[in-house]
Amino acid sequence: MIVALTGATGFVGGAVLRRLLRREHQVRVLTRNPDRAGRLRDFGAVELVPGGLADEAALRTLVAGADSVVHLVGIIAPKGPQTFRRVHVEGTAALAAAAQAAGVWRFAHMSALGARADAAATEYHRTKAEGEEVVRRTIPGHVILRPSLIAGPGSIPLRMMINMVRMAPVVPVIGDGCYRMQPVWLEDVAETFALAVERGDLTGTYDIAGPEPLTWHQMLDRIEDALAVRRRRVGVPLGIVRLGTAAGLALPDLAPITPDQLQMLLEGSTTEGNALATVFGVTPRPFADVVRELCAPYAPRPAGPPPTQAP
Repeated sequence: MIVALTGATGFVGGAVLRRLLRREHQVRVLTRNPDRAGRLRDFGAVELVPGGLADEAALRTLVAGADSVVHLVGIIAPKGPQTFRRVHVEGTAALAAAAQAAGVWRFAHMSALGARADAAATEYHRTKAEGEEVVRRTIPGHVILRPSLIAGPGSIPLRMMINMVRMAPVVPVIGDGCYRMQPVWLEDVAETFALAVERGDLTGTYDIAGPEPLTWHQMLDRIEDALAVRRRRVGVPLGIVRLGTAAGLALPDLAPITPDQLQMLLEGSTTEGNALATVFGVTPRPFADVVRELCAPYAPRPAGPPPTQAP
């Protein structure tokens, strides 16, 4: 199968690309900078198409003769011309239109848990919901996946948590730390996307998440267990955090979190309709197992027997 893939150089995209190749698919990748993405050629059955989502000619080349499309491109914060609307809505619309014109009727699209058109939602979630609607209207054979927080090598939030627990004597926690996430392992997400393009019987929108909802404190507990340490935690009042995020709008490089990201954190990211096992047949990997693997290079090693002395 020829799969047209966007976002291959990203955190999720790299895992999806490797999974598709292991399943012996040919993958055609859209990349804005082929020189920087040249390492992708080392994987073998990968064709690079120079261009971005605003380049109609590149999109036509990307989807020509493809059997399916996997669309992973997204942003967590706007930067310059890369706005939420331009990427999540206009970019998705351009790709879906190109796929429709080329007769590609299998389209796997990455959205996000919490995507909705509610005026009270963040712009991130509203534009993700608009992108979903574009795909539903344009491609009958669509599979829209809404992952929770994705956990794996390269996850910026998870790396930040691990480094704080490793190196800081005191770990700050925003508010009461009772907001809940349902972290899903990166490789489980990659497997789900591979199944989405292979199973022609699937159409619709699916939540995908880990096996259990966890509060922020419970996630920190599991990281501490993996590192065999205990850290004092200090709650940072929400008023102070909100003041910092507002100031960060003027000085974005100095703010670790935006107002929208704060809102999404406090809303949490959980689902009672997790399709990972029920629809895709993937047994979700527990968060504790994931962080144990990620923390292994830093965790204390058990004492072994003394080295044998040479006679």
